[in-house]
Amino acid sequence: MVTLFGVLVLSIGLVRLVFMADSALADKDERGDKGGGSFTNLSGVTQNWDKNLPSNSRFTVLAAFGGAAVRDNNTGLVWEQAPNATLRDWASATGDCVQKAVGGTFGWRLPSVVELKSVQDPSLPPPYVPNNVFDNVQSIQFPSFWSATTNAVITTNAWVVQFWNNDVASGYKTGTRNVWCVRGPMNADAY
Repeated sequence: MVTLFGVLVLSIGLVRLVFMADSALADKDERGDKGGGSFTNLSGVTQNWDKNLPSNSRFTVLAAFGGAAVRDNNTGLVWEQAPNATLRDWASATGDCVQKAVGGTFGWRLPSVVELKSVQDPSLPPPYVPNNVFDNVQSIQFPSFWSATTNAVITTNAWVVQFWNNDVASGYKTGTRNVWCVRGPMNADAY
């Protein structure tokens, strides 16, 4: 009972600490206080997937990343502006994202199959992303990108999003596909 109470108090304290830190950052954003760092006001961007913006207002190329990253204003996820056209197996693709620095920033990962599929806009022609926002997707012949999501039935496979035909498929992890890294809360097993 004492242990449970201690964990509850610790949990509440950590939530309060995170809330206070988030509030301090929001205050700096609203005041434009740059202090020792640089803050971007993201007050209009949520990560609860409650938006359905058209492509012409959906994506924002981020100057803070030297134009090498794009925020999806529907989801709040940040994508590489130019995904890697080099074919990799699944393990290498995962490692490439972890080691990657985009716009001078680490913290990239393979997206879940749901996240990867969400970047597509079904109102656009193949490859279903705006060519004035993303580079390399249009120039890849038959673009097919790895997701971080393992197929639950065939665990030697992972889900792949094929941008050339708007399809989702399961592929052997030892096969090769393209790599498109993302930043945001981890959601690799969402399917």
